[in-house]
Amino acid sequence: MKKLILAAAIVLGSLSTINAQTQDQNTAPTEQKAPATDEFTEIKAGDLPSKVTEALKKSYPDAVLSKAYINEKKEYKLEITVKDQLATVYTDVDGNWIQK
Repeated sequence: MKKLILAAAIVLGSLSTINAQTQDQNTAPTEQKAPATDEFTEIKAGDLPSKVTEALKKSYPDAVLSKAYINEKKEYKLEITVKDQLATVYTDVDGNWIQK
């Protein structure tokens, strides 16, 4: 009887070890890269559409544009300074503000 209980304990112990190893393999981290459409490239401030510059002047009249960027979806990333504070805002080609 003791051998039967000992054998059952060994079998159950080995099964739980195999299960734990399988779970570790299934939960391995995978690298995910951001879609290429979220990558911004720097452009000149003069290359901004007039709707974007008008929206910036209307919403942030005291803002100074430091840098401007664009991505493949024609979204603009604007780095601005307002009263000694740096900020980054996003807009689409029509001057509509985007939350990112």
